[in-house]
Amino acid sequence: MDNQKFKTSLNAVTLDNANDAQKPLLETSQKQMGMIPNMYANMVNSPGVMETYAVGYDRFRKNSGFSPVEQEVVFVTISVENGCEYCAAAHSYIADNVSKVPVEVTNAIRDGKQIEDAKLNALATFTRVMFDKRGNPSHSEVQAFTEAGYAEQHVLEIILALAVKTLSNYSNHIFGTEVDAVFSGRAWSKN
Repeated sequence: MDNQKFKTSLNAVTLDNANDAQKPLLETSQKQMGMIPNMYANMVNSPGVMETYAVGYDRFRKNSGFSPVEQEVVFVTISVENGCEYCAAAHSYIADNVSKVPVEVTNAIRDGKQIEDAKLNALATFTRVMFDKRGNPSHSEVQAFTEAGYAEQHVLEIILALAVKTLSNYSNHIFGTEVDAVFSGRAWSKN
């Protein structure tokens, strides 16, 4: 049996070689972020994957009901659980520099330790439950989550985050996406 990890032969797409479906997606990234992250240059090989990711990510950011700190707890937790070195680094960087998550919170998630803040710990714990149980939490697990201050609506928002991170994490796995220099200070390894 072949246990060697698959790596796609597809190349990163640039603005210079993008087709008509890919180019607007890359231009949007360039305009919004001032760069085209390596992940986007790879993911846009399938415009459907890139566009679905972008829409879902935007909806989670704008409508999830989670604070920016809570959003990063969810994204970092999923990325670590999926073993995605690229997204763990990128979301740790965003947590530090944009969402203002205390570094000890992201470090706890990255190190597989408990978060001292009880509410954030409940969020990370429940996100792992949803990941581990493939969206089949028990009543007591949901009850612990809601007793920590969250609503049942947040369960659906975690499902959205899982979908978004599955698109990006799995894409990064098959590309072996190199962490962009801007995120490299928060590099993380699953090993």
